Amino acid sequence: MNYPRVVIAGTQSGVGKTTISTGIMRAIALRGLDIQPYKVGPDYIDPAFHSFVTGNKSRNLDSWMLEEEVLVELFAKNSYNKTISIIEGVMGLYDGFGVEKDMGSTAHLSKILKAPVILVIDGSGMSSSAAAMALGYKLYDTDVNIMGVIVNNVSGEKHYELLKKAIEKDTGIKCFGYLKKNLNIKLESRHLGLVPSVEVKDLEKKLDELAKMVEETLDIDGIIRLANEACHLGEKNQKEPTRERIVNIGVALDKAFNFYYQDNLELLEELGANLVYFSPLKDKHLPQNLHGLYIGGGFPEIFAKELEENVEIRNEIKKASLIGMPIYAECGGLMFLANSITTLEDKKFKMVGIFNKDAIMTKRLQRFGYVYVNIDRACPISDGFDIVKAHEFHRSSLNGNKEEIYAYKVHKIRGNELQNTWQCGLVKNNTLGAYAHIHFYANKRLAKNFVNNCKIFKEKGSVKFEK
Repeated sequence: MNYPRVVIAGTQSGVGKTTISTGIMRAIALRGLDIQPYKVGPDYIDPAFHSFVTGNKSRNLDSWMLEEEVLVELFAKNSYNKTISIIEGVMGLYDGFGVEKDMGSTAHLSKILKAPVILVIDGSGMSSSAAAMALGYKLYDTDVNIMGVIVNNVSGEKHYELLKKAIEKDTGIKCFGYLKKNLNIKLESRHLGLVPSVEVKDLEKKLDELAKMVEETLDIDGIIRLANEACHLGEKNQKEPTRERIVNIGVALDKAFNFYYQDNLELLEELGANLVYFSPLKDKHLPQNLHGLYIGGGFPEIFAKELEENVEIRNEIKKASLIGMPIYAECGGLMFLANSITTLEDKKFKMVGIFNKDAIMTKRLQRFGYVYVNIDRACPISDGFDIVKAHEFHRSSLNGNKEEIYAYKVHKIRGNELQNTWQCGLVKNNTLGAYAHIHFYANKRLAKNFVNNCKIFKEKGSVKFEK
């Protein structure tokens, strides 16, 4: 199939990829087209904006964590019958794992999917130098199909026309328009990323203004044509097996916990899980007849007071752990299952208390980047013999009892050198809490094991919590 598609890449982080990608998606969605959005790399916040503006769940495409054939399979599956796929890049076009441009970079992903690339550059304070920049990116890897440029942060139309003339004359790359500086559409940041869409005030108003700007100064029709000119990607089997829902897995989803790979959730469903969503912030009780819990990442420290006040659901989650229900928690979910969270303001709030640890927020990143996880102990997602590529990004650390049991040995590697190794993956009862974010398609055994352990728990008898 053709799978109309285009990659929106940047020269570097902070150049405006998310603003421009989201604006393009919004403008195309307002035309009534069915868009499948994607984000390159291990990001949760940008995809939430994509999902909000398109009405379709954004997906992550990570060429370090996932094999090439898996990426093509997921792309074809999720783009099937969609009018157009918009893929937002990560960092700079060639930034990947270490200095390997063909490992985890936007450029690498664009080559795997044979997708045309539009490069976003910051035009502030430049004229002909913009052409030199665009040409450098084009020549650095001629297998990357850079077909267009969008110029951000220009002073006005005359400035853009100057840049456009230089770029098109000296590089042969078409310019698809520009955006002027506008503080009204600026999205706030937190921890080197955007504030999640669920926390943004007046988001609809910001997006409407952004879409208006994009329609006025970007060639949306030209971008759609470019996407439709993408080469044939190959025929894929789109028929999905119908599976009976054999277990009920509660998934925490609210402002505090919303970091999930959509493909993870859908893989659990394909393996027989009925996902039942609940809010640790608002719901006083867990859903009935659960056989497992999945608590993803997020910013529990921002909502620590509300989480502490919801004593009822915290007690039920702890009880679920004590009776052996399989519970899998990542990053923010791990913090929630600790004894407490201490914020940057040095305020301490009680949490679930499964693990005899305290989560302490710090002013700097504790772990950041890709890791290898060796799971060497039985836990809800493994029988103790699994290795998986994963990603960590957190500013908290765990203090407390050193006698806890760990399931993970985590390895940080750069190039071919082992940088560091540490323990993670706390295990207690049938509960696993870890900082590493795992994409289940990096090792599908983990998802299968989780569903199977939930099935074993179900066979022992469903648990009903008193209300």
